[in-house]
Amino acid sequence: MLVLRLIAESFLFAWKALKSNVLRTVLSLLGVTVGIFAIIAVFTLVDSLEKNIKSSFDFLGTGVIYVGKWPFTPEGNGPFKWWEYWRRPTPSINEYKFLNATLRSKSAISIYAAKGNVTIKKGSSSIGQIGLRGAGDGYDEIFEINVENGRYFTGDEVEGGRNVAILGFEVAQTLFSPGSDPIGQDIRVKDLRYKVIGVMKREGVSFLGTPSNDYSVLIPYASFRKLYQTGTGAWNELQSSIGVKGNEYDLGLVELENELKGLMRGRRGLRPSQKDNFALNRPEAIANAISGLFDVVGIAGWIIGGFSILVGGFGIANIMFVSVKERTSIIGLQKSLGAKNYFILFQFLFEAIFLSLIGGLAGILLVYILTFLPFGSLEVSLSFKNIVLGVGVSSVIGLIAGIVPAAVAARLDPVAAIRSN
Repeated sequence: MLVLRLIAESFLFAWKALKSNVLRTVLSLLGVTVGIFAIIAVFTLVDSLEKNIKSSFDFLGTGVIYVGKWPFTPEGNGPFKWWEYWRRPTPSINEYKFLNATLRSKSAISIYAAKGNVTIKKGSSSIGQIGLRGAGDGYDEIFEINVENGRYFTGDEVEGGRNVAILGFEVAQTLFSPGSDPIGQDIRVKDLRYKVIGVMKREGVSFLGTPSNDYSVLIPYASFRKLYQTGTGAWNELQSSIGVKGNEYDLGLVELENELKGLMRGRRGLRPSQKDNFALNRPEAIANAISGLFDVVGIAGWIIGGFSILVGGFGIANIMFVSVKERTSIIGLQKSLGAKNYFILFQFLFEAIFLSLIGGLAGILLVYILTFLPFGSLEVSLSFKNIVLGVGVSSVIGLIAGIVPAAVAARLDPVAAIRSN
C-alpha cells in the first residue's frame, strides 16, 4: 500500500509540475523524445530492412546445404578469391548419384541447374529473359514449388527426362490468352517442344528483386541437359549444383556438412594437404553477414540518439531541481510529520521516471506513426522488443537524471525547509 500511495502521489506531483509550466516541461522533455525517436526509429528500420532482406533469400530454402563451385561468401576472412573458384570443377551427375547413395544424414537431395535470359515461345507469342531451371529428383522437397494449376513432375518424368514443363505465373499470363487453360498445351524452348503440366502460384517481387518463380520455367534436369552442357563436371560448362536437405536442428546440419565434406574430398581424390575444390554453402552464411552489417548500423543509431537523450537527461534533471526548490517547504512539512528520507527520495525518483517516460512514449508514438508511411516495397513494423527497449531506456534516463535532485530533497533539514518561504 505504501508503494502504491507513493506512486500515486508521484504521478500527482508530476502532473502538477506539467500543468504549472507546460512550455518549460515540453522543451525539457523534447530531448528525450527526439533521442528515443532516433534510437527506436533506427532499430525499427534496421530490423524491418533485415527482415525484408532475409525474406528475399527464402527461395534458398531452410536447413539446406548446397554443393557448388562458387561460395556464397568469401571462404575464410580474406577477399573473394574468384581466380581460384572459377577453375573448380562443377558438381556432376555422377557425384550426385554417389552422394544420393552414400549420404546418411540427408532427408532429401537433388541436382539442378539454371540458365537465364531464355526465350520461351508459344505460337506467335514469346517472352524473353526467363529463368529456365532443370530440376532433378527431390527438387520439390528442397525448394518451395507452389503449383496452383496442374501438377508437379512424376518420378518417371524426372528420371526419363520427358519434355514437360511447369510455368511461372507471369510466363503463363503472357503466352496464353486470358481464360484459356495452359495445361496440356505446348511451348517451345530452343526449338524443342514441351508439354505444360502445371502453372505455379504468383509470388510477386521480393524486396531485393531476388529470383522469383513468376518469370521462370521448370523442366526435368535430364531434359535440361538436352539443351545445355551440364552435369559432366567440366569447369567451363553451365554450372550445376547439388542441394542436400538435412534435419532442421543445427547439430544435424553440422553433421551433414562434415559428412558431405568428407565424401566430396574422397570422391575427388583430394590429399589432406590440398584445399577443397568445392563449396558447401548454407543460407545462414548470408543471414549472418547481413546481421553483422546491421549491427554496425545499430551502433550508429545508439550514438546518434545518445546525444539527444543526454540533452534530455539534463533537461529532466533541471526540471527536478526546480521542482525541489519550489516544493522545499512542502518537503519540510512532510518530514516534520514523520516522512522518512526514502519516502522523499522515491517520490522525486518516481516523478523523474514518469516525466522521462512521457518523453519516451512520445518518441515511440512518432515511430509508430512512421510505420504507416510508404517506403516502397519495404514493410516497416514496430516490434514489441523495440517498444520495451524504448520504455526501458526512458526509465533508466529518468532514474539517472532524478537521482541527484531526489537525494538533495531527501537530505533537507525539515526546520530549514519549512522556513525557506
